[in-house]
Amino acid sequence: MSQNIILSHQEIEHKIKRIAYQIYETFVEEETVVIAGIASNGFVFAQKIAATLATIAPLKIILCEVTLDKQNPLAAVATSLQPSEYTNKGIVLVDDVLNSGSTLMYGVKHFLDVPLKKFKTAVLVDRNHKQFPIKVDFKGISLSTSSKEHVAVVFEADTSYAVLS
Repeated sequence: MSQNIILSHQEIEHKIKRIAYQIYETFVEEETVVIAGIASNGFVFAQKIAATLATIAPLKIILCEVTLDKQNPLAAVATSLQPSEYTNKGIVLVDDVLNSGSTLMYGVKHFLDVPLKKFKTAVLVDRNHKQFPIKVDFKGISLSTSSKEHVAVVFEADTSYAVLS
């Protein structure tokens, strides 16, 4: 099966910067924002957003890794922070690709157990064929793909790219 590069390294860097500015605009009144990345690529993407956000905003940025079983999303969700560390704070839940919406939905559900000031979501690639009613607030690119197609994001030390196969 052939692969088409849908985002180059430079395009991903531009999208990260734009999303960081959008997050800053949304949370400008806050002192602290929690950037919570879904384990693996979502967390890498969250780290990149947080690093860029730190260069443009005077916000205190707290990184959080969210671990959940994508094959069994009803299983327990774990975070690298205690609930008290994100209570009454603004949160952005980050993942690399929004496929069906289930991973993001169950990630959102986990954070709703405590009071929050604001809650937003961010993805690099929104595939536009969700099975669950989840909305993305900040997205790098929207693609209308078939369910048979696969989007993969590769984050490497010196290059990043997204492919459609």
